[in-house]
Amino acid sequence: MHRPWKWAAGVALSVSLVACGSPASLQVAQDTAVLDSQAVTSPPTVLQLKAAGSSSLQSAAPAGGALQNPEFGPTANIADGPSGGEADTLSAQALPSRRFQGGVNRRLPGTHPGKGVSTAAFGALKVSSAPTLALSFNGLNHRDTRTANGGNQFSNEPPDQGLCVGNGSVLETVNSVLRVYSTSGAPRTPPVDLNTFNGYPAAINRITGVSGPNLFDPSCHYDPDTRRWFHLTDTLGVDPASGNLTGKNTLDLAVSRTSDPTGAWTIYRLPVHNDGTDGTPNHGNCPCLGDYPHLGMNASGVYLTTNEFSLVTGDFNGVEIYALPKAKLVAGASTLTVVNFNLTDVTSPQPAFTLMPSITPGGRGEDDNQARSHGTEYFVSSLAVFADSGVSDQLVVWGLTNTKSLDSATPDLALNAGTVRVNSYAVPPAATQRPGTFPLGQCINDTTLATPFGPGCWRYLFTTEPAHNEVLSPIDSGDSRVQQVMYADGKLWTTLGTAVNDNGTDRTGAAWFILKPQTNKNKADAKVVRQGVVSVSGNNLLYPTVAVTTDGRAAVGATLVGTDHHPSAAYFGLSEDGATPVRVAAEGVGTQDGFSGYKAYGTPLRPRWGDYGAAATDGTSLWFANEYIAQTCTLAQYVTAPVGSCGATRTALANWGTRITQLRSGEH
Repeated sequence: MHRPWKWAAGVALSVSLVACGSPASLQVAQDTAVLDSQAVTSPPTVLQLKAAGSSSLQSAAPAGGALQNPEFGPTANIADGPSGGEADTLSAQALPSRRFQGGVNRRLPGTHPGKGVSTAAFGALKVSSAPTLALSFNGLNHRDTRTANGGNQFSNEPPDQGLCVGNGSVLETVNSVLRVYSTSGAPRTPPVDLNTFNGYPAAINRITGVSGPNLFDPSCHYDPDTRRWFHLTDTLGVDPASGNLTGKNTLDLAVSRTSDPTGAWTIYRLPVHNDGTDGTPNHGNCPCLGDYPHLGMNASGVYLTTNEFSLVTGDFNGVEIYALPKAKLVAGASTLTVVNFNLTDVTSPQPAFTLMPSITPGGRGEDDNQARSHGTEYFVSSLAVFADSGVSDQLVVWGLTNTKSLDSATPDLALNAGTVRVNSYAVPPAATQRPGTFPLGQCINDTTLATPFGPGCWRYLFTTEPAHNEVLSPIDSGDSRVQQVMYADGKLWTTLGTAVNDNGTDRTGAAWFILKPQTNKNKADAKVVRQGVVSVSGNNLLYPTVAVTTDGRAAVGATLVGTDHHPSAAYFGLSEDGATPVRVAAEGVGTQDGFSGYKAYGTPLRPRWGDYGAAATDGTSLWFANEYIAQTCTLAQYVTAPVGSCGATRTALANWGTRITQLRSGEH
């Protein structure tokens, strides 16, 4: 284990744009960027993976969304708070909750916000051409996920969006449903629950009480090279009768059999509990959770990464990389070989947490550099979570080389890591919200409203009276982990959330980096091409994700929230010239008002947001899925039957929504 980590569309905003400095200082940064490059010397593990069956986008009709017991699934006790190991993060007195065995904190112990980076030292920025807002429409929301499959679903926060676009379709996936749209925004399918899509029983059978596996942290990608869709989900095994976790954990990878995502898919289930059972390696203090899985791709391979946490102790074990042959996945092979790298303090040359794999927007993505290395998949990770200060001036670029060998019977891959000196970034603080109504919190506080159960709105939600001191909470901003990475025009484009100093107050901004990797068989080097921070005074930019066209035209999508904005879907343009002002694609209309923001539902208090947005490109357009709030209502509207529905715009326990945005990239 690593050491402890003691607007209306198109309206421009006032924005602080922070570049990496003058051309002279940029040149210095390029010359001195590479600090070192080291190889992972521990040999990888070779695993065998078998196809588990087929699937299609079928699901039962949605239900009404009324409160039902239980409302929370087995991952309710898997915390994401700043202090870890809580075995039960939901109150036992809450009517819709139930207890589950085990507990694990999916953040690094000791992680805390760093001091906001100052923007005063940065020079003026040449602003690139702004992208044009082409389309923006509402995506999936909490009501969709809770009512899908006849209501045999749990309540959850946050959505954790995945987005993939191609061949005239847009697929959005969240916790824990997916939906396909046309590129005009028209739905092609209803919301489809992830349990049914992946071939499992329902998350909870509301008639029998039988539980199915818990599926979460989805992501997806459309590969223009093979014209296939890839969908990844994290799956925790659950005892059907008790609802307790079994300790089994798989990464479920679905691969479409045609270029139409509404058609048939092949399902692969990769065991990642790593306790020596089911063909997994034995990592000692497992069974484990392969958390925060993400999906990368190059010409030869599909790459899955996870943060591994012990389900026994709650400790962070390290990072797992799984490399799979793309051609065999596309062919629907019944059996294929998987190469697994286990990155721990012993095996990794650099501290490893949240290795974000790169996606090549144009498909194959080969260039002269990759040809010399016989195919390379790049990953980027950040280091601020390892520092006691919560601040770092380094990124780690990882190069997995000889990926063309994945097509052979005996793959021979090499993994190298190099640190790159960048401008300082810091673990961001929670983001304050613009004031507004918060009817769930107000219902918990109310003691006088007449209900069928006695006085007090709280009686709709609990059997035992909670404290009546809820307030509108700030929104979680993450921990400066790297968000989406794209490899385009021979460069790595990536973003992360960072603390920024906004006139003496720490807020959250979006740090962006364009890196030029120079990987060969023996090292992984990279140089800074351009970097910067974008922030909006008095407000916060949360979970920034970048999309890039093959010729290097880019934009970043994020949630904008703060003094002037309810949680809104926003974006800014990006190129090697710099960044454009922030614009709003869809203005949020109300506050985030979900159960994870209230003490009555357990501690540590952490109003969930993120943990990630999503970005994609169809070759000519840039697409984003970001969390925002599309509804608002008063307490009086909230208690109008059916309770918590507010006119079928939300559920009693949460009101998150998502927004899908299409941009046309600007000229260079």
